[in-house]
Amino acid sequence: MTETDRASALAAQPAGHRDPDPAKADLRRVGLHPDHWYPVALSRRLRRERVLATAFAGERIALFRTRSGEVHALEDRCAHRQVPLSMGVVEGETLRCRYHAWAYRGDGRVSQIPYLAKGDRRPPRGVRGYPVREAYGLVFVFPGDPQRAAATPLPELPAFGSPRYRTMTYSKTVRCHYSFMHENLLDMNHQFLHRGVVGRLHPELLGYRSDERSVEAGYLFTHTGGRRSRSAGLLASEGVGGGTADVMTIRTEYPYQTLELVPENADRPAFRLWAAYVPEDAEQRRCHAYGLLMIEKPRIPGLLHLAWPFVRRFTERVFAEDRMAVEAEQRAWDEQGEDRNHEVFPLILDVREVLRANGVPIEARPAGCGGASLCGGARLSAGAQGQE
Repeated sequence: MTETDRASALAAQPAGHRDPDPAKADLRRVGLHPDHWYPVALSRRLRRERVLATAFAGERIALFRTRSGEVHALEDRCAHRQVPLSMGVVEGETLRCRYHAWAYRGDGRVSQIPYLAKGDRRPPRGVRGYPVREAYGLVFVFPGDPQRAAATPLPELPAFGSPRYRTMTYSKTVRCHYSFMHENLLDMNHQFLHRGVVGRLHPELLGYRSDERSVEAGYLFTHTGGRRSRSAGLLASEGVGGGTADVMTIRTEYPYQTLELVPENADRPAFRLWAAYVPEDAEQRRCHAYGLLMIEKPRIPGLLHLAWPFVRRFTERVFAEDRMAVEAEQRAWDEQGEDRNHEVFPLILDVREVLRANGVPIEARPAGCGGASLCGGARLSAGAQGQE
């Protein structure tokens, strides 16, 4: 199917417009469902025999890479005195707590207590171990029901590693609920925000479709004036000038998001973006955005290599403006204590419903609670983790 056919198909399928319902849960109080693979670190940051602290929705996680190169993910606390294991030391294939040198295997079980003689009191079982995988230069963990990990696929990114594309990786903390990020990328009517970077763009919604787990929208972008960055032109196609039109397809497929841009008269995307927004804190008002921008190599050899620093600077500027906007939205929610948005765009009403229907409640945690494992699963109830 050509991009024109795809856009026509989107336009031909009216989406199920849902009016706001005051009785529905506030989306900003809905957490990401843990039964998915989430990136929590860049692979290159986790060197051999090193430990790295990370988190998912208030659950502190210690990643460590063994001498053989295997990566493991453990609950970030020692079963002994609760000291973070991310402060520990990797010795061969085990992780030792820095305090009393208790040794942990990759599954979280205690393998040795140095000062405990053989035959003495049996050591505790240890701490929780998370299923972990490496792909696309990222470390993914499965924070939900471990029994579901093997049957849950990682995202498929055929352009990653393709000789036709080169990938730029992003890793940024954004102080907002993850839903603001989904809304920001899907609602391309906010291009006025970026007029100083990309010039004046006119986005026309060609159509969209939605179901229980996804929303996909197609836009026609026309450059109508203003100074356009050369990096923006390279991202779209070689030699793009005023008056050109590009088709952009954006999709939220829970819990990830993708974007493709096909220039006018092209037969494949000039770039593809895959993104995941991973909550860090228990209230999920801060997330870590991981992005893989796969850019098609131009016909001129070496051109993309030379332009790489400028393309990154351009995309960083666009991201900085988006971050400014979504963090302002989060501050308004914090001040008001509720979602007072008056949304009028049916596309965004639909993606909100997808995020709400597939998520889980963010539950109140007792004061001083440092993680679900320490507070009897206060962050997500055991029942919620098993629900779809």
